[in-house]
Amino acid sequence: MNRNQVRPQRRHATPSRIERVRRQAVPKPRVIIALLLLLGLVSVMLLDGYLRAEVGNDQRVRSDASASKVPDSVLDGGPFLSFQGGTARTRSVPDKTIVLTFDDGPDPEWTQKVLDILDDNDVPGTFFLVGSMISRYPDVVRRMVDDGNEVGVHTFTHVDLSYQSAARVTREIAQTQLALAGAAGITTTLFRAPYSSTNDAIDNYSWPVYKRLGAMGYTSVFIDTDSEDWQQPGVSKIIKWATPKSGKGASVLFHDAGGNRAQTLEALPQYIKKMKSKGYTFTTVSGAQQQTQGQQAQGQQAQGQQTQAPQGTPGTAGNTRQSNPEQAAHRTADTATLWEGRALLGAVAVAEWTVPGLAAVLAVVGVAVLGRFAMMLVLARRHYRQRNRRRFSWGPAVTEPVSVIVPAYNEKECIANTLNSLAASTHPIEIVVVDDGSTDGTAEIAESLGLPNVRMIRQPNAGKPAALNNGVRHARYDIVVMMDGDTVFEPDTVQRLVQPFGDPEVGAVAGNAKVGNRTTMIGAWQHIEYVMGFNLDRRMYDLLRCMPTIPGAIGAFRRDAVLGVGGMSEDTLAEDTDITIALHRAGWRVVYAEHARAWTEAPASLGQLWRQRYRWSYGTMQALWKHRKSVTDRGPSGRFGRVGMPLVVLFQIVTPVFAPLIDVFTVYAMIFVDFKASLLAWLAVLLVQMVCAGYAFRLDRERYRYLLMLPLQQIAYRQLMYLVLIHSCVTAATGGRLRWQKLKRTGEVGTPAPGTGVR
Repeated sequence: MNRNQVRPQRRHATPSRIERVRRQAVPKPRVIIALLLLLGLVSVMLLDGYLRAEVGNDQRVRSDASASKVPDSVLDGGPFLSFQGGTARTRSVPDKTIVLTFDDGPDPEWTQKVLDILDDNDVPGTFFLVGSMISRYPDVVRRMVDDGNEVGVHTFTHVDLSYQSAARVTREIAQTQLALAGAAGITTTLFRAPYSSTNDAIDNYSWPVYKRLGAMGYTSVFIDTDSEDWQQPGVSKIIKWATPKSGKGASVLFHDAGGNRAQTLEALPQYIKKMKSKGYTFTTVSGAQQQTQGQQAQGQQAQGQQTQAPQGTPGTAGNTRQSNPEQAAHRTADTATLWEGRALLGAVAVAEWTVPGLAAVLAVVGVAVLGRFAMMLVLARRHYRQRNRRRFSWGPAVTEPVSVIVPAYNEKECIANTLNSLAASTHPIEIVVVDDGSTDGTAEIAESLGLPNVRMIRQPNAGKPAALNNGVRHARYDIVVMMDGDTVFEPDTVQRLVQPFGDPEVGAVAGNAKVGNRTTMIGAWQHIEYVMGFNLDRRMYDLLRCMPTIPGAIGAFRRDAVLGVGGMSEDTLAEDTDITIALHRAGWRVVYAEHARAWTEAPASLGQLWRQRYRWSYGTMQALWKHRKSVTDRGPSGRFGRVGMPLVVLFQIVTPVFAPLIDVFTVYAMIFVDFKASLLAWLAVLLVQMVCAGYAFRLDRERYRYLLMLPLQQIAYRQLMYLVLIHSCVTAATGGRLRWQKLKRTGEVGTPAPGTGVR
């Protein structure tokens, strides 16, 4: 060749090493979109689970621990603990004064009613709020602050901090402060630990936590009197237990969330009126502290009437809300903290709407999945009994010769096995090999076999649809069988495949494709999928007369029917689905011949499997979109649009796209809800699938030992197929295009033994 002569480029030219590395290193935008969608879903689920995991789990981790390291002055002191100047100091509530404190809120029902009671009786309260609840009900917190009540931190997830790391403690406080900032524009210097009570309950495990928070400027608030309303002992006992003795002041504990608070709501107004009649006044923690400070000596007044802002508390900046002394613990959040808090509330709002919405979708998907299983079992059994009756017949036996078209592109590993299997056919055939511009000597190998009735047609590389159309044009007989260049037939496959053409209404027949290389894990997974998913589905669709796809590995057609719909179209990547739907719309019947078996070489690696299924999924979507108007077709030709199209969209696109929710929610429930119940539910679904798979294997007379791979297939393989389908949906939504992709073959699927079907 002349140096200056331009070498023609082949369509399937191998890319350079640099180009391959570049393609592998730089993900395509649609891949990034799919991954971002998956990451977003996982993030939302984790956030929702984090919000719900600890709240309401009223059980302390540690109890009956020693208090040897806690100063006696703290154990015997008042309920307000601070560390001004690094020294632990406690303050008590002044006599004849009540500080109403409420834990575990806000709650959209009970807290609102508590606020109504406080407003009606013109008394303030101090609410120790759980951050996750603040994030979910910010409007309640906003009203709480606007009404003149004081708020404090009760951690973000209501966890016992005495058993947590320093980082977890800091995170619990900081996240709650952010939630407060987003909800009401403030932070606070008050803190109450979950499961805390009176000072003498402080132990060696919780004491370091209080010291650490005290160093940050927080005032830890305990109680003098516990109403124990959480036990729901009755209104009279709640009032009795909440009443301080001998006219002393008290920090009194009630709950405005965490359970049924009907008794609390009934007791609270009676309690307020009772205490007022005894001469008591009501204030907040800050109000009680300022009263105590006002009664102290002149030297102590230098400490000021405001609690020092906690060091490191988000957004404090020393800006105290001084307009109301009963809210002296509040700090105005700075701009950065305010927007961070709003972002947190926004994320929580998304999770609050998304997770229940996904749960509803999951219920629909679950019903659809179980409905599909039920339909497959019932209709497949009907199909089996109908086709295996002694008197069943398609009509007159089909004995005339047929044309077998074998499109081939670089099939040197497989072409000999394919042609040798056809040469053993018990039905008279001609073999038309269409070489689609192979560069590996495929045509030469085929010709060297010297098999009778084999014609070789060469064409420039133009793709599989063009090769099939070329073969149809050169076919000599009225019935054409189409197969892949990597597939082998059993000796009686063609004979069994063409018998349905004894019925003049039948325009095409789908055969039973089997995975030949099933000895590997990936091959075994695909074998289960072929038997259970594809062939059991085809039995169902056949009975409903809306077969969506004739597999490219094995299918037979009336030549006139193919030419009548314009041949194999290049409009989609799933030309087999495309022409099947076209034949339905042309009024032809498409049936399934389960006894006509072909053995195909399935992808042997995850990368090849991904490429194949990606093309299948995307091509199916293209075909459905192309024939979308079939839903309005009338008469027999519209049956696919009325029945088949909705079923294919529901069972092959919508349900599989959302089916991962079953697994996602199962993991979610195992981590955040009930591990045992969730695991049992997953195993129940697996059992249903095992029953369906077992029945499918029985119908196809397959060995049951492969079903041992089913649980692992559900965990690993099925997730891969979900990702492929989601990837295809993203490609379709973004207008992406795919081209044909050649899979690497090994030629390990050999000529089958007559009548055995054993590989």
